[in-house]
Amino acid sequence: MHTDQPQDIAPDALPEVITRYLAAHRDHDTATALSAFHSDATVTDEGKTHRGAPAIETWLNRSSSEYTYTIELTSAQKVDTDHYVATHHLEGNFPGGVVDLHYRFTLDGGLIENLVIEP
Repeated sequence: MHTDQPQDIAPDALPEVITRYLAAHRDHDTATALSAFHSDATVTDEGKTHRGAPAIETWLNRSSSEYTYTIELTSAQKVDTDHYVATHHLEGNFPGGVVDLHYRFTLDGGLIENLVIEP
């Protein structure tokens, strides 16, 4: 349990592994995005959890082709040395058309161990 209050940080102050993942995901570069994760990492998106590199690769490929949208990193927070939140504003042809999503990262050993994407 985290008792620290998240601190607002500049988006470019996010750890390199997070910015590498975010840029690769935005550019539909699955191999680079996948390299940011532990081999046994988990990603939870739209209420579904994807565990391990093969499942995350499938999720990355599906999420990049399912809808067309713009994504803008609007804010970032540091909870502690291993926990960060990156907030993105998305607009596109998905249900609802506009959403702000919080990407909640847990890092371990310089790689992403867990990512939860939720409004």
